[in-house]
Amino acid sequence: MADIARLVELIEPEVAALGLDLVRVKYFKGGEIGDEDFTLQVMAEDPATGQLVIEQCAALSHRISDKIDDLEEAGDVLLTDAYRLEVSSPGIDRPLTRVKDFTAWTGHEARVTLLNPVDTNRKTVQGDITSFDGETVVLNDRKSGEVSFPYSDVHSAKLVLTDRLIAATRPIDTSGADEILEEQED
Repeated sequence: MADIARLVELIEPEVAALGLDLVRVKYFKGGEIGDEDFTLQVMAEDPATGQLVIEQCAALSHRISDKIDDLEEAGDVLLTDAYRLEVSSPGIDRPLTRVKDFTAWTGHEARVTLLNPVDTNRKTVQGDITSFDGETVVLNDRKSGEVSFPYSDVHSAKLVLTDRLIAATRPIDTSGADEILEEQED
């Protein structure tokens, strides 16, 4: 399996060189039913907009591919299996992977999977993040009310798509959309 820490170490400077923030690096098998290939998924965002437009995805994809290819040519093989590189924005129902994500999205609904069960003996909770002080997350769980847990216990988390989240999200950059529509109509 891939060394995610090493991949992050190599990918993060490429992300930063474009003025972007790294959200997540994930390496997994499949994605579609019957798909046996691996995927190296890189999520990044422009800190000014919270999104990534197609040109930024393409530029980042080329930088990462070139970096991995250069290392392989030098004998440092990071990924031994065939894989596809997927570079994307985290999207509106984004994963919460960093301390700053929990801070920025306090007040919104999230689904959180924990390493250790909370007082309800469940490892998955869902509800509004009511507060976060950098160490402890407090969430108003839909099933059991207010629960708190250490940030260090978060295995994975993502926002839940709600009308409130849609209203709070910056509009997607639509520059160039007119040209795309015109080409499709021709």
